[in-house]
Amino acid sequence: MQFFRGFQHPGLAPACALTIGNFDGVHRGHQAMLALLRSEAQQRGVPSCVLTFEPHPRDYFALHLHKPELAPSRVGTFRDKLQELAQCGVDQTVVLPFNAALAAQSPQDFVQKVLVQGLGARYVLVGDDFRFGAQRAGDYAMLDAAGEAHGFDVARMNSYEVHGLRVSSSAVRAALADGNMAQAARLLGRPYRISGHIVHGRKLGRTLGFRTLNLRFPRWKPAASGIFVVLVHGLTDKPLAGVANMGVRPSLDPDDINGGRVLLETHCLDWPAILGQDGGYGKIISVELLHKLHDERKYDGLDALTQGIQRDCDDARAWLAARI
Repeated sequence: MQFFRGFQHPGLAPACALTIGNFDGVHRGHQAMLALLRSEAQQRGVPSCVLTFEPHPRDYFALHLHKPELAPSRVGTFRDKLQELAQCGVDQTVVLPFNAALAAQSPQDFVQKVLVQGLGARYVLVGDDFRFGAQRAGDYAMLDAAGEAHGFDVARMNSYEVHGLRVSSSAVRAALADGNMAQAARLLGRPYRISGHIVHGRKLGRTLGFRTLNLRFPRWKPAASGIFVVLVHGLTDKPLAGVANMGVRPSLDPDDINGGRVLLETHCLDWPAILGQDGGYGKIISVELLHKLHDERKYDGLDALTQGIQRDCDDARAWLAARI
């Protein structure tokens, strides 16, 4: 899959079959839409293209209005979104910065400048709740009329349901917030995973006897938080079982190296000797969250924290043993 920031690139195809959205999580509804998009692109002899935005429009307005509570939690990181789109067979993804200029753009200008001149859309597929342009003034009827005027086809895909439940990013967020990893996996069509580069941390874990693999996420508000039984992919030929903390570590100094940012700390229950003590740094890993043990807890001192981590490891081993 080719990836472009904006559409002023010589490598961008002059025409495409297009879908537009945030695609947070790339869940089963998104996957069905992308399968239809690929089919329509093939029939027209043009590449399939996803147009998405960064930051999320609601993130932009939350910052602009000084109301952080309006920012949605995210199912996946930007890296994970691109990876899932590629796995769905998308030919190219274009990311537009959602800023003041884009927020103020009229629906008519969005069609003319982005869809027609920028991307050369021959076919545009949207969801049943699609809105676009300043104040979300553009709707499906307006897009369909614009397609007639500019010579591109427009189609709308109805909601995708699993066992009577509408699949949406909001539904996935709700399942993750509840710690219902099985429900999240059903909606996503795969186990829930988070990937990233392993970075150096405070190295407190190895002092306590529980070395960790740290993934740090600046400017990310994850939908899942707490302590989880996990599998780590990417270090060895087989996934490694572990226990992970996703959050801000309330037991530790908020002014430490992480600066209060979200961190995914994973302790592998059995660390392979072949990797050595520092064998993970710089590698890209994917952490699969299997089961939530509990929410983050604040412990009174390092001794209590150590005991808490040990209980979590014991509980993780017991949960895994019951499923082997």
